[in-house]
Order: sequence, then structure tokens, then C-alpha cells
Amino acid sequence: MTVLRRLLPSPALSVALLAIWLLLARSASAGHIVLGLIVAIGVPVLVSSFWPPSRARHPFAILRYTLLICGDVVHSNLVVAWGVVRWRWHRPAHRFVVIPLDLRDPVGLAVLSMVTTVVPGTVWSELAVDRSAMLLHVWDAPDEADFVARFKARYEAPLREIFE
Repeated sequence: MTVLRRLLPSPALSVALLAIWLLLARSASAGHIVLGLIVAIGVPVLVSSFWPPSRARHPFAILRYTLLICGDVVHSNLVVAWGVVRWRWHRPAHRFVVIPLDLRDPVGLAVLSMVTTVVPGTVWSELAVDRSAMLLHVWDAPDEADFVARFKARYEAPLREIFE
């Protein structure tokens, strides 16, 4: 292993950490850049021994997926808010739904778990030991089969394109 690879085991993660550090600090002063570099270099080195090997592919697919999730977060907030307003007249068909999974990449599954937690109306509840299925609690899913098909097409399929 080269010295550079030991110092920067994940260059993309380091760049992302530095950018996030500077954005959160809302400053590009020398002090924040130095602290950001310490975090950007230190975190990947510290987690490299247990970080699962995964390579994201297709940068435009990542961008499309990110935009899709941002749009879904806004849309789902409105849907859930409207469901709360009309609760007395129309109860949502909330339920637990089992989603069979084709995605096996550990980082892809982690992204999927974050997405389902971030999008209002869905909560990741459980992952099967063999990673073949997940259990979600859904705010309103009148047709379970339709929800499963839409979820797999909208959230899982793009992650398979990115990670597998």
C-alpha cells in the first residue's frame, strides 16, 4: 500500500468531508480550512479498517437520485401534512410493509435506510439477517403491492445502478 493511499484511503470521502465542514462552518478562513483538512484526512484513515469496500458508479445517476430524493422529501412533507389535517375525515392506511430486496451492497443498503428515514411517511424498521428483505412502516399505503413496486422502482433500482 502506498503512502498516499494510507494517507487518503478514500479521496472522494475526504473531499466531501472538507466541503461539508466548510459549508457548516460558513467560513473559509485558514483555521477552518486546517480543521476541515484534519477531519477530512483523519476520519477516512480511522474508519478505513472497517469501512465496507464499495465503489459508487455513474455520477449522473447519483445526481439524479439526489434530486429525486429532494423532490420526494418536499412532496411527502406536503402529503403527510395534508393527511394530518384531514385525519378526522380520512384515516391513512398505515401499515408495516415487507419489501423484498435485490440490492446487496452494504453502502447501498445504508443509503436506502437513510432515504427511507428522511422521506416523511416511511420508517425503516428492520432488515432481514440475510439482507433479502426489509420491513418498513408506511404512513399511507392503501395498496401494498403497488407501494412495494413503486418503492423498488423509485428507490432501490437507482441504488443498484449506482452501487452494483
